[in-house]
Formats: sequence, structure tokens, C-alpha cells
Amino acid sequence: MVSNFRRSLSYANPKDPKQTASISQKPTSSHIRSTSLPCRSHPLISQLKDNLIHLKSSWAAAGSKPDTAWLCDGLALLKTVHDYLDDILHLPQTQDSLRRNPDWIEKLLEDFLRFVDAYGIFQTLVFALKQEHSAAQVAVRKKDESKIEMYAKAMRKMEKEMSDLVSTVGCITRINSTNNFICNVDAELVEVILDVKDVTVLVSTVLFSGISSSLVSKKPSWIGLRLGSKGRVEEGIQEFKQVGTECCLWGLRKKGDEEVRMVLKRMSELEDCIVKIEIGSEKVFRSLINTRVSLLNVLT
Repeated sequence: MVSNFRRSLSYANPKDPKQTASISQKPTSSHIRSTSLPCRSHPLISQLKDNLIHLKSSWAAAGSKPDTAWLCDGLALLKTVHDYLDDILHLPQTQDSLRRNPDWIEKLLEDFLRFVDAYGIFQTLVFALKQEHSAAQVAVRKKDESKIEMYAKAMRKMEKEMSDLVSTVGCITRINSTNNFICNVDAELVEVILDVKDVTVLVSTVLFSGISSSLVSKKPSWIGLRLGSKGRVEEGIQEFKQVGTECCLWGLRKKGDEEVRMVLKRMSELEDCIVKIEIGSEKVFRSLINTRVSLLNVLT
């Protein structure tokens, strides 16, 4: 058996107003793992479906809140979805059902390995971004435009690496494998796993492409965030674009002290946003590892 990261249960939080309605309709449970058959009435399945619906609906309205808070909310929901899936994968009869289809499990393991690799690389890039951003703030205080040019070059390189991550998750396609399953319970289980994979691709694409398009300014000002046909962000994240254009890191020597203070204030706010994204994506990264380990344990 491969060990998972330790974490708390993924049952709905009764203090969360978004989940209060669904909780009030379901009986509470005091055990950690259920041995019930994962059918339509199973609370884990129904709660996972509720979270999938919530995530899809909130991200369908992407243009209404194109900022870091909206992005972090999506990451938090994605983590919750994977926590529920991990719990479902620990159900004995879920494992028995999936073991009858080892080829499909192998395909899932490959897809989740791509997710894990992508988020591992993303964590490294975000850490580098924090370092570059801290150095840029020092350069702004000193009005050192040569260091700002180095910062711009680093952002162009990072933009390409973020774009590569978009391509990586874009290769993870949905394959309908329900025909390989022989009963309705199995078909429902496959469908919910495929839905989890779909929303993981969606959120990951928006995360990677949103930051990628924000790192290098291609327009004179930020004009909003739009999702393309495949969920790719065509503009950028609000706080990133504000620092890249509105704060105008160029021409520092001509700026007065008040203008420099305003630039530094915006950069400090962006630093806080980067940290929040780093924390949220790291939690998703760990949940993805847990999900893949649980799938691997199904085979072993």
C-alpha cells in the first residue's frame, strides 16, 4: 500500500452557508469510512456531485469576478472535489468495482500523473515568481531600471513555461469508458470520476493560462478576463495586470516619490495574491497526489 498525505475528512462543513442546505437534507455520520455500496443515495456520491455542480456553475460566470479571490475559491472547491473522490475510492466495493477494469485504471493513473507533474512544476514556478517579484520591489525603491529589465526578461521566460503547462493539461482528454462497465452503479461511478477529471482540466487551464497571460503585457491596459472555447484565459488576472500596466514599472526615474509609493503598494498587494495562489495550488497538488495514490492502491 502507498501512503496518502494525512488530512481531515472532506465531509461538508456545517458552518459553510453554501453547503448548509445540502447538509440539512442528509443524515450525519460519525464514522470515517463507509463500507456501503456507492450508489446514488450514498452521501459521498451526492456531496461530490453537489460540489461539481457548484464548481462548474461558479466558473461558468468567470467574467464576473476575474481576480485572485475568485481563482483561489476555484482552487479550494477543486481540492474539496478531490477529497470527496479520495474518500469514495476508499470504499471497499468501489475498489472491487474498479479492479474489474484495470486498463481504465491505468489510463486514469497516467492522467493524474500529468496533473501531479503539472502542479509540481507550477509550485516551482510560483516560488521563482515570488523571488523575482521581491527583487523587483527592491529595484523600484532604488529606481534601478536595469533590474526592472531583468525582471521583465524573467517574466517573459516564465510566461512560456506557464504556457507549456496549459498544453500539458490540455492533452488530458475525456474518454467515455462506461461501455466497459456492466452495471448502473459502475457506470455512475465512472461518470463522476470523469467529471472530476474534466473540472480539474478546466480549473488548471484557467489557473495556468490566466497567470501566463498576465506576466507579459501585450496590451496598454487591462481590459478583463475572458475564457476561450477550451477554458483558456485570453487576458489575465486583475491584480497581475494592474502591476504590469497601470503601475507602469517603466520610467521610474521620472516618477515622484508618491508615484513610487503607489507602485510599491500595488506590488505588495500582488505579492499577497501570489502567496494565496501558492497556498491554494499546493493544497490541490497534495489532493491530486492522494487521489492518484488511492487509484494506485486499487490495483495493489
